[in-house]
Amino acid sequence: MTDASIPRFTGDAGPYAGGDPYADHRTADFPFTHLVDLADRRLGAGVIAANDEFFAERENLLKPEPAVFDPEHFGHKGKIMDGWETRRRRGISAAEPHPTAEDHDWALVRLGVPGVIRGIVLDTAHFRGNYPQAVSVEAVALPGSPSPEDLLAPDVKWTTLVPRTAVGGHAANGFAVDVEQRFTHLRVNQHPDGGIARLRVYGEVAPDPAWLAALGTFDLAALENGGRVEDASDRFYSPATNTIQPGRSRKMDDGWETRRRRDRGNDWISYALAARSGIRAVEIDSACLKGNSAGWASLSARDGEGGDWTEILPRTRLQPDTNHRFVLDGTVRATHVRIDIFPDGGISRLRLFGSLTDEGAAALAARHRELGG
Repeated sequence: MTDASIPRFTGDAGPYAGGDPYADHRTADFPFTHLVDLADRRLGAGVIAANDEFFAERENLLKPEPAVFDPEHFGHKGKIMDGWETRRRRGISAAEPHPTAEDHDWALVRLGVPGVIRGIVLDTAHFRGNYPQAVSVEAVALPGSPSPEDLLAPDVKWTTLVPRTAVGGHAANGFAVDVEQRFTHLRVNQHPDGGIARLRVYGEVAPDPAWLAALGTFDLAALENGGRVEDASDRFYSPATNTIQPGRSRKMDDGWETRRRRDRGNDWISYALAARSGIRAVEIDSACLKGNSAGWASLSARDGEGGDWTEILPRTRLQPDTNHRFVLDGTVRATHVRIDIFPDGGISRLRLFGSLTDEGAAALAARHRELGG
């Protein structure tokens, strides 16, 4: 799908002239970047194969931080770049020195979680004259843990998400996607060769209902299980989505921290659960937040989009750098949960343990079938 509201960047960027290498980086506010990055390595994503990575290895594509540039960093193969960069393609002979129109390089990406893709960003940061002329992206859904050979088998049917499109150097090239299907893997193509610094794949998690049914009790708010942040009062220092990432936080900015309040209000996050559920236990973790942890927290739940919020955990004192566990007084039926922190500060993780209700499991299974699962 071509979205006229999304800027298109083409052509070379100027040679690096010193100073901040991002000063002339071309980018835009894309309408889908508030969604989950399905290719986040914290969710289990990986670049499992590439036909060529002569100058820079494929794994760089999924690094969470922006690409860095060191003008003095050279190795025995040439300039070392923070991205995926292939060698220059050549034709078949002196009479035909140029690559054909079909020649291209590719990388296979396993998404961290299956999902519906709403937007893709292929960032060519610092690839100013050595970026691909064009890119294309295909996707497929395969069960289990397919190998590169399985994905490249001739009977695998790939769906085009981004048709072959010209891109620009040293630019965040964004593409809206309008394919209502569940995917597990991508094939990223660059035509005919060149370098891409980072790949981001924004969308909605579509978990496997059979897996969740087998688990029985699981974290109903976790990104990997289909939970999501709906809204938050403050995202000044870090995104609220960090609170439902896998694992414990390992550093301060891997949680959610708000600016210092100078009024009498408080901060909050609201979540949509994987589906209608029964919640039985809660963890509120303030790991790595010491002088900036929230002072107190309370939880409220509602059942349905228009339901009323009901307090399920009263305002409770939190300790810095501590995982707090609470068993609720009975099972709480809910589709949404809200945490309020007082007055400000942050938490690193929220875990809501329970099981899907019969209605929730049926709705999740129906959605799975709609998406081709």
